[in-house]
Amino acid sequence: MIGTTRNKGRIKQLWTAVGTVIDGGRQQQRAEREAEIARLHVRDGRAVPRHIAIIMDGNGRWATNRRLPRLMGHKAGVDSLRRVVELCHDERIPMLSVYAFSTENWGRPRDEVDGLMRLFWDVIQSDLDRLRREGVRLRHVGRLAELAPDIQDAIRDAESVTSHNDKLCLNICFNYGGRAEIVDAVRAIVANGTPADAITEDMISGALYTRDLPDPDLIIRTAGEMRLSNYLIWQAAYAEYYSTAVLWPDFGKDDFLAALDAYSQRKRRFGKLDDTPADPASPSESVESGEAAVREVPLHAEPVR
Repeated sequence: MIGTTRNKGRIKQLWTAVGTVIDGGRQQQRAEREAEIARLHVRDGRAVPRHIAIIMDGNGRWATNRRLPRLMGHKAGVDSLRRVVELCHDERIPMLSVYAFSTENWGRPRDEVDGLMRLFWDVIQSDLDRLRREGVRLRHVGRLAELAPDIQDAIRDAESVTSHNDKLCLNICFNYGGRAEIVDAVRAIVANGTPADAITEDMISGALYTRDLPDPDLIIRTAGEMRLSNYLIWQAAYAEYYSTAVLWPDFGKDDFLAALDAYSQRKRRFGKLDDTPADPASPSESVESGEAAVREVPLHAEPVR
């Protein structure tokens, strides 16, 4: 009888210990979940992305369909970008990143590459004053040293002129590649003398071109493709992805609002299960007001390349 009583006592102690571990795990889950919800940008009871990244695809196909030179498609794509910048302002989206020229794009025909460089230069010159007046801050994300000196100077000037703007941060990913970015980050960490076993995810994030920016909440890709194409591959780990068949030059207000609507209906699990507490699909249940849930976007951080 004594042995049986002892065994029952041990079993009870074991179950108590297991219960404590489970309760602790639930509390940790809840804390992590509430922290993620606190990072959501909530307005009128709906989650709104605070950082949208766009893969502007379909310029060439748009031009080909109209029997126009491909460069005409890229020029039409610039007009679409101007529309989306205005829409971000209207919808109070504080940050927009666009994939303008990838490190792989150097492999395109020389005349197209040269045309894209001229177009980039022309757009900076023609739109800079308007963007400054409208409170848009421009910054370049990518490898700057590989660009022509006059383009480097134009980029630095645009960043300087708009450095104090705070309505919208517009990140132009030009000569950008996600793998190249990670390589550059690791090289910087190694050059700093950090031992391999001391390298962490936070350390790599802190060495990326985007180290002072929040990760994107929503990535939009036009022209029906379903891949990231080496775009923000580290930062997009938990981003929501939205693909539309609309070619970029045709992307308008209805398409933009459809992407926002789709985002607001997603369940932001962040690696958790559906039954974890405080589902952010209903953020108003956990957050008293939208403004309380907005994490400040650091618009005035120095450009990093």
